[in-house]
Amino acid sequence: MSFSLLRGTIRRNVATGSLPRAQLRNQLRISARRFSTPPPEAPAPKSNTPLYVGIGAVVAAGVAFYAFSDSGNTAIKSGVQAAKVKANFVPTKDDYQKVYNRIADIIDQAENYDDGSYAPVILRLAWHSSGTYDKDTKTGGSNYATMRFSPESEHGANAGLNVARDLMEKVKQEFPWISYGDLWTLGGVAAVQEMAGPKVPWRPGRIDGIATQATPDGRLPDATQGSDHLRKIFGRMGFNDQEIVALSGGHAVGRCHTDRSGFEGPWTFSPTTLTNDFFKLLFDEKWVWKKWNGPKQLEDKTTKTLMMLPTDYVLVQDKSFKKYAKAYADDNDLFFKDFSAVVAKLFELGVPIEQFVSAEPWIMKNADEK
Repeated sequence: MSFSLLRGTIRRNVATGSLPRAQLRNQLRISARRFSTPPPEAPAPKSNTPLYVGIGAVVAAGVAFYAFSDSGNTAIKSGVQAAKVKANFVPTKDDYQKVYNRIADIIDQAENYDDGSYAPVILRLAWHSSGTYDKDTKTGGSNYATMRFSPESEHGANAGLNVARDLMEKVKQEFPWISYGDLWTLGGVAAVQEMAGPKVPWRPGRIDGIATQATPDGRLPDATQGSDHLRKIFGRMGFNDQEIVALSGGHAVGRCHTDRSGFEGPWTFSPTTLTNDFFKLLFDEKWVWKKWNGPKQLEDKTTKTLMMLPTDYVLVQDKSFKKYAKAYADDNDLFFKDFSAVVAKLFELGVPIEQFVSAEPWIMKNADEK
């Protein structure tokens, strides 16, 4: 059985509750390493390769035009659209689905990386490239994909995301017509859905910016801080308390690394499967401060294998945050509904509505729905 097939089985078991939670956790804990052999790499579509390369060249010309123009967003948008028209190629939903499928293939090719999946780090790339938005200045967000440039790529909060950017670059080479902003956020959608999470509405239309549009450091959350910091950072993006807590549920997947953030360990027993376990563990486990030489973090008293960050723990200390965290701990369906909505909102931060190619967001198919 391949890991992708097992993932589909796990998704169904999570949805139906057909396995006891303890048994499901054990299955999830060992699945990634047992089924980490990557599937054969799908060959690139031969018929469209010259076309895509041509589009990439013309799009580059459009970006160059932007760099020497005072027309701003309109200029670069016009350059991209003109490139597609000149190449006689306007991507459809099916074309974006092919990109999604390729990302899903790469997610399962992690071999010995972390817990056997690239999905958490790809989700983090989409999150961090979108979470730089400032609603007052209308700068940052997913529109320009400025994490491609220094110094934003070297900000402390983005440590380790070169792994995800390099993975997405492979996809970009196969589909040069897609913008980095669309590629990275579509990668985030794929990551959520391929980790047995909810469907996330998504639509394309982001454009690639230039280095001078890179955002300053300090716009992403500092995990050592408290509730006031969370409200300041997320409020700048336009999120309320309920949305802050829902987004924090993304810590159900992935892990921290001492050589990146300084913190160490996973938040849950199933770091490659999205559930409401992050919230359940916050309430069900006894959390104590970890005794070590690293930054302040908590560990579960029972197994000492899980961790929580100070910004995670405030979700059960702050009265407003706590009521939402408890609601999500008690109801996985509610968490999925709210998480899907807030992630879709996050991924569209900074993108003018007129840029989107579709009035209504799309729902992309999972790998096991192909």
